[in-house]
Amino acid sequence: MSNLYWLSDAQMARLEPFFPKSHGKPRVDDRRVLSGIIFINRNGLRWRDAPKEYGPHKTLYNRWKQWSDKGIFAQMLIGLAADHGEEKTVMIDATYLNAHRTATSLGVKKGGAWSPDRTDKGRHEHETSCYLR
Repeated sequence: MSNLYWLSDAQMARLEPFFPKSHGKPRVDDRRVLSGIIFINRNGLRWRDAPKEYGPHKTLYNRWKQWSDKGIFAQMLIGLAADHGEEKTVMIDATYLNAHRTATSLGVKKGGAWSPDRTDKGRHEHETSCYLR
């Protein structure tokens, strides 16, 4: 896959202080694993769909889960934001809702048996009378 995402040396140098210390057995390559995690999240893939260049998908998931539980990613973001020197808070939200053009006319039915102003009682009485016929 030619469009893989890899963190640069400068990016890794900025993230290095936030990595937890290795206890006992050395960890696999942090650049490879973190690049794989970013690739998965950017593209909305399942862990098992990770390209083989990033290593085993189970390693990617385990590192993501462990670091998420320990708050490592949150510390990275806070640390990177603090280094930026911005004094005001900026929040980004990419969610939005679109209503279909006919959504405003859903309550208006011409000639239908049901109208939005009918109460539940009236509706039940109507249903009952239909069954009795």
